[in-house]
Amino acid sequence: MDGFKFRRQHPFGDYILDFVCLEAMLVIEVDGGHHGDHAARDMIRTATLAKAGFRVLRFWNNEVLHDIEAVKESIWGALHSPPPSRPSP
Repeated sequence: MDGFKFRRQHPFGDYILDFVCLEAMLVIEVDGGHHGDHAARDMIRTATLAKAGFRVLRFWNNEVLHDIEAVKESIWGALHSPPPSRPSP
């Protein structure tokens, strides 16, 4: 997308990221209906990734299937906004 490269099913710590653009430090998670039951676990995952310097965008499967243009616009906007500052070691 716009020259940014994404990796699919990328390992990071204890997680497998659905999609990640390492250059932009952007993680895209696509959640199915089962994630509604795991909101607390998803919040911990998002916080862990944010602590590592990633921005996380979450989309429901039906958003990707039925409103892909809005999903693409959200991703494009995140790619073109300033990246978060990296945490100090």
